[in-house]
Amino acid sequence: MIRTLFVVLLVSLVCCFGLANIWQQYSQTSLALTEPYIEIKAGDSAMKLCRQWQQQNLLSATQCRWLSIYLRLHPELSKLHQGVYKVPTEQKPIRLLDLLRLFASGKVAQFAFSIKEGETLSQSIKRLAEAEYLQHDVTDNAALVELASWPEAWGNKPANAEALFFAETYNYTANSTSTALLKRANELLIQRLQQAWDNRQAELPYKNPYELLIMASIVEKESGHEPEKTLVSSVFVNRLALGMKLQTDPTVIYGLGDSFNGDITRADLRNPHPYNTYQHFGLPPGPIAAPSGSSILAAAQPAKTDWLYFVSKGDGTHQFSRTLKEHNAAVQQYIFGKKKQ
Repeated sequence: MIRTLFVVLLVSLVCCFGLANIWQQYSQTSLALTEPYIEIKAGDSAMKLCRQWQQQNLLSATQCRWLSIYLRLHPELSKLHQGVYKVPTEQKPIRLLDLLRLFASGKVAQFAFSIKEGETLSQSIKRLAEAEYLQHDVTDNAALVELASWPEAWGNKPANAEALFFAETYNYTANSTSTALLKRANELLIQRLQQAWDNRQAELPYKNPYELLIMASIVEKESGHEPEKTLVSSVFVNRLALGMKLQTDPTVIYGLGDSFNGDITRADLRNPHPYNTYQHFGLPPGPIAAPSGSSILAAAQPAKTDWLYFVSKGDGTHQFSRTLKEHNAAVQQYIFGKKKQ
């Protein structure tokens, strides 16, 4: 009996020593990883990763053998979830056990892409094609129009997808598609535009929400100063109500496309393209950029003013005027530097 108890005690001590040794090995084993992300693919296992790291001289063969034993005692760490994981930056080198717990948790990395306020759709799509871990499956305007939804009550779907995607930051996981992200952006645009349309002021010169969106895009390009957006909107609404041309440079620039060299000229202002609001009355045929939520609200709820003109002061704000005479004086002051005597 005593001999049996001694044997059992001895075996228990050996097992405890072995477990303690394993724990010591893996509580201290770390990896000096250089890449910020690690991708776990279908079929990957903890031991497969260990062998890869061994080939990269990040772990030893002995450490991989110990890992094999440790995983038998902790099989939950063997069940890795497919996806891309962000390596914690606050801990370098990172402990192996912490990595395995991360891969077993399924808490994959979150990436972000922003559709920028005031950006054209072509600029957004170009940046979207460069977004990391995102499958770029959108190729042209026709495809963008096709994937965008458009409420039947608003009339025919626009032929141009410009501004049909709300300016916001969107999170996604690795191997998501551009199409999926843009559908979310379109759904948010529809929601925000519908809210603005439902709460718009009475007697605004818009036939439908699309025209409100067009105005919002112009406001976005004309002013980045939030307190002024409703004032800028009021100027254009007042002009439309009086049958005046909008005469806004951003619409001219948009219509010129790639031919615009950065300096608007008299010839540009005389160009008869459809977006030239110096040549044509009313709103242009479509939006000219992605408006922010504040610009959409400004288009729906402009300030009550009798202003018809504004000119940049050069500091991000504008001087507003009621008459052409006042406006010309402001132009002399802020553009040509000739202060009123």
